[in-house]
Amino acid sequence: MNNNLGLKPKRKMGLVSLTMTGIGSIIGSGWLFGAYHAAKIAGPASLVSWVIGGIAVLVVALTYTEVATLFPKSGGPVRFLELTHGSIVGYMAAWATWLSIVTVIPVEAEASVQYMHSWQWEWAKPITSTIFNDQTHSLSFVGLLIAAGLMLIYFLLNYWSVSLFSKSQTSITIFKIAIPIFSVASIVAAGFHPQNFTAVNHSFAPYGWAGALTAVATAGIVFAYNGFQSPMHFAGESKNPGKDLPRAIILTLIIAVFLYLGLQAAFIGGVEPSELAIKGWSLDFSSPFAQLAIALNLNLVVMLLYVDAFVSPSGTGITYMGTTTRMLFAMSEYGHLPKSWSKLHPKYHIPRAALWVNLFVGFIFLYLFRGWGQLAGIISAATVVTYIVGPMAAMSLRKLAPDAKRPVRLKALQIIAPLGFAISSEVLYWSRWPLTGKVIFILLLGFVIYAYFQNKRGWKNIKQHMKSSAWLLVYFVTMIVLSFIGSDQFGGINIIPFGYDMAVVAVVSLFFFYWGVNSAWLTPKLEHELAQLEVKSEPEKELLVKHSI
Repeated sequence: MNNNLGLKPKRKMGLVSLTMTGIGSIIGSGWLFGAYHAAKIAGPASLVSWVIGGIAVLVVALTYTEVATLFPKSGGPVRFLELTHGSIVGYMAAWATWLSIVTVIPVEAEASVQYMHSWQWEWAKPITSTIFNDQTHSLSFVGLLIAAGLMLIYFLLNYWSVSLFSKSQTSITIFKIAIPIFSVASIVAAGFHPQNFTAVNHSFAPYGWAGALTAVATAGIVFAYNGFQSPMHFAGESKNPGKDLPRAIILTLIIAVFLYLGLQAAFIGGVEPSELAIKGWSLDFSSPFAQLAIALNLNLVVMLLYVDAFVSPSGTGITYMGTTTRMLFAMSEYGHLPKSWSKLHPKYHIPRAALWVNLFVGFIFLYLFRGWGQLAGIISAATVVTYIVGPMAAMSLRKLAPDAKRPVRLKALQIIAPLGFAISSEVLYWSRWPLTGKVIFILLLGFVIYAYFQNKRGWKNIKQHMKSSAWLLVYFVTMIVLSFIGSDQFGGINIIPFGYDMAVVAVVSLFFFYWGVNSAWLTPKLEHELAQLEVKSEPEKELLVKHSI
């Protein structure tokens, strides 16, 4: 009987669809709340936070483009270190990536419901007044039901194929781009106060530069930018991955940086100066941009914001429901999860079993973490851990397969890759103790699942896999220790003072980077993939148009 395990996802997505997928992930609930939370942590210096975050993510993204175009498969990022370092490192990278993104699905649904709570219309208050508890900052039972209904919509739009997903995503993303731009222009035109940028403590950085760095990791900045990975997870459905994938990733980030800088500047300048005189940047907004618009009597903006509070998070939720499904598809193909999860529907070519799993897991996280703020910091820190995948995989593949024909070959990879790894380590450190330790501990729990499925597969060559994973396990433990003994400005006990702590993290991270590269080996899976590249048909070769960055 044919179980459809041999089917491959259809290649239907072009540059526009891939770019819209990335932007659709980036412009989610982050734009509704990110500027507000960043300002609370860093004040006007949050503008610098968005720039630092954008540069950091761009450096990491460049390394991903080389690997993702070499192996354009669905769920690509969860496969890369499996190829170069074996099953333990591969599984841990895949587990971290999946965990950091599957949790976004309920967060986006929660964001929509939380904004709904601030509706001003009398006819809606019998419902909206009961969906969110202001004291506990969590959804009520009614709010949970509404959020679950939104998640079910995300699920159904992915259930009926990539083609329907792409069409709906493009339309939603166009709307999502237009509303923030219109909101920024309206707030700046109606009431912009330049003096706000130095109003608190007469300083652009009233809470110090450590606050600006912490905002990168915990205020939703990394959380917002992480959508750059989404196009890579759809590489297997791209019509021309060699040409379109790197362009989509870079376009996504460029658009995002300028958009979020505009939003941050508009928020800082839009706050009433009298409020800053009383509270500083310790503001208490439940729906930040809507409240600014209400204060400025921008009724049309208020209406559009309430609509977009559903559209933007929903667009991201739809994208991530599809993205995480491709991750489970890839992990299943590599034997880390049940084989049935990689079974494709014969007509729609969607791994529907994996889709059901993500919906179920999303419901669990929705129930356990009932407010947007309860998960955003954890997701951001977990996301940063996944950023080490691109630099490590790209450099390791240069070592193991130097002559492989790469559609994208970075000219300065020897600089970009270690820099990307070091930057990722710094941002993880900026997440602050004890959050850094908690997130790494959660990630290490993934070994339980790994051991279960590895035991079913057998422990053949396990010594080689353990040897090649030592660098990652020691790296995790070292980052926990550095976070604990680091500067008190990042939550540590101040054994290593501010400034020196970041220098130590940089040096230590480079040590682990080169240790990791030297631990890479020609795994059987990598040998298979390289052999497949050699026998690739001529029509497929023509699709891989070579570009240098």
